[in-house]
Amino acid sequence: MSCCAPGTGGILLGAPSKEEILLASRSIGDARFQTFLSVTGVHCGACIVTIEKTLSGVAGVEEARVNLSTKRVSIRWDERSDPGEIFTALARIGYPASLMDLDVDQPDPVLSELIRALAISGFAAGNIMLLSVSVWAGAEAATRDLFHWVSALIAIPALVFAGRIFFRSAWSALRHGRMNMDVPISLGVSLAFGMSVYETATHGEHAYFDASATLLFFLLVGRTLDHVMREKARTAVKGLVRLSARGANVRRPDKTLAFVPVSEILPDMIMVLAAGERVPVDSIVVSGVSEIDTSLATGESLPVTVAAGHKLVAGTMNLNGALEIKATALAEESFLAEMVRMMEAAESGRTGYRRIADRASALYSPMVHLTALLTFVGWLWVGGDVHASLTIAIAVLIITCPCALGLAVPIVQVMAAQRLFSHGIMLKDGAALERLAEVDTVLFDKTGTLTLGRPTVSNLSEISDEARAIAAAIAAFSRHPVSQAIFAAAPDGNLIQLDTPPLEHPGLGLETKIGKHTYRLGRASWAVSNGDIGSAYTSLSRDGSLLAQFKTRDQVRPGAAAAVLYLKHNDKAVRILSGDAQGPVAEVARACGISDYSHQLLPGEKMSAIEAYASAGHAVLMIGDGLNDMPAFSAAHVSMATATAADIGRNAADFVLLHQSLDALPVAHQIALKSARLIRENFALAIGYNMLAVPVAVLGYVTPLVAAIAMSLSSIIVVANSMRLLEPKRAAKATGDDARAVLSSSLAR
Repeated sequence: MSCCAPGTGGILLGAPSKEEILLASRSIGDARFQTFLSVTGVHCGACIVTIEKTLSGVAGVEEARVNLSTKRVSIRWDERSDPGEIFTALARIGYPASLMDLDVDQPDPVLSELIRALAISGFAAGNIMLLSVSVWAGAEAATRDLFHWVSALIAIPALVFAGRIFFRSAWSALRHGRMNMDVPISLGVSLAFGMSVYETATHGEHAYFDASATLLFFLLVGRTLDHVMREKARTAVKGLVRLSARGANVRRPDKTLAFVPVSEILPDMIMVLAAGERVPVDSIVVSGVSEIDTSLATGESLPVTVAAGHKLVAGTMNLNGALEIKATALAEESFLAEMVRMMEAAESGRTGYRRIADRASALYSPMVHLTALLTFVGWLWVGGDVHASLTIAIAVLIITCPCALGLAVPIVQVMAAQRLFSHGIMLKDGAALERLAEVDTVLFDKTGTLTLGRPTVSNLSEISDEARAIAAAIAAFSRHPVSQAIFAAAPDGNLIQLDTPPLEHPGLGLETKIGKHTYRLGRASWAVSNGDIGSAYTSLSRDGSLLAQFKTRDQVRPGAAAAVLYLKHNDKAVRILSGDAQGPVAEVARACGISDYSHQLLPGEKMSAIEAYASAGHAVLMIGDGLNDMPAFSAAHVSMATATAADIGRNAADFVLLHQSLDALPVAHQIALKSARLIRENFALAIGYNMLAVPVAVLGYVTPLVAAIAMSLSSIIVVANSMRLLEPKRAAKATGDDARAVLSSSLAR
């Protein structure tokens, strides 16, 4: 049984064609696709179980995940599937679906309907109560009957318009052979109105028009507040979607420009990006120079100067110059789309807590109906009053709705995802939060993780401007990190003009001619005739004679030492697993305060080390950035990738740190711990509420009206408790002060 309102989002007028579905889907390889659907009737854990179980039975559907807060379903299917059957199956069980629309500027039709219904039921309830005062004051006979009939005329519009939200849902459930909590609500409201009409027609003293209208009003208050709170939880996702450009001016073969929607931009299309426009899809600069606001991707507040050859990610802002850029990915495969998907997937993971809540919701519903039935039979046997027995049984059904239990886990996960995002941390799976809270061992990669992976030249004062200029001119033709460091160290002014592009000798270096002289930049043993001159350094030679040696040093990532200190204080074992040589690993370990490290490890050896920890009963967090960390990610209990990680690394990790600093690591751990605590509190609140409410309702001390108020309050209390995870706006920025504050409070404890 579902405890909520399927189908409240509208009626399915017809499933889209297969071509329309394919256009709105994302290819994930091997004739497999991922489609996102909007299902507005999803309200609780029981809805999730019903939808996922139904879709798993559709031929060709590999996986279906329901996102409670966004009311969307992610479906992975292959070419064996008829995607139209997915829509048919959902409509068959009373959850009509539509292809997902990311236009967040559209009005919210569900909220609009709820507010209108709330206003009408509130107006009706208030006026009927005013008329009831005269009856309570002693009005008799014709006067009393007149007030009752006027109350009936006021209650009818409220019943029809405001009550249709519940009636429509109840009818949909019954028509598909199921029960939901809107069935007893509809029954209670209808019976209260029907009995009131009967009492009025037979000149009875008591009528219940005020009860039916007020019952609707309080039920709608709870449902409206629940909807508003869920929309608040989606703020981060909506903010990301708003960063997406609507399209771009694409240069056509005849050199003219045409505006193309972002969904139709294909790789290799040339676009003109004016100042003030956002990058529509992941691209590379073809020509032009400008400054780009990359804070979305890197967290850096200072703009970055870009020119030909620089990569741009979707959603970043072009600040001051016109650029000609070439698309390198589809909109749905770009960095911004990836972040949106990660945010929306954050609460879809099946944690241990989530599985408990789903099973409890599924088992709880039949128990509630059995309890209500036994209550009705018991009161009928004791008192013989059908009216009183039915009223008490309906109150039991209403007050024991398991909505609060179904909300206990997912609402915390979506709040956590929002707060993590404010600190520059992307959460891919809500289950990872639970696993992060369990970690007792943290393993770091070195290059690109504890360090920035961007070497800098450390001995510039020892090198002449001429040697720097020549070396920079040669290094400009290589993408090797050391070459890039030498290029960045070029003196002010124009670079030396080379006669011919350098020839690269793999594993050795670059060779070119300037005039009659041959220059080499690379290994000393190769570049210099008598190469025994400190071969650890990159050397520049002219005709075999040494001109300069470039000593490079990787920069330790900001916040690394503070993060390690936090982990140690919280009794976490910390170790470095690196494929680099012993000297550089030891140097970084000392800088970060890590005493345990391993060097020159192959990817398989890293994975074996993690498996050894797991066999010993340890829960490992692996933090890395490179392709060689992928096996380690898969073996770890939970994983994190840095912002500089390759695409495959970000896809494989549970968390992605978007900023350069490791300050976010202590913050993520604290949020994971608080999330686990709030989930346990939500379980206690939901279970405690029902343990208190059921006996009181069974004993007849609760009316349907009071039951409606209590049911709504239980869900609101769970949501409000979960919102404690959100910090005040003024503290939401991800700065070094945040991590230091977390560290300070941790040390204080």
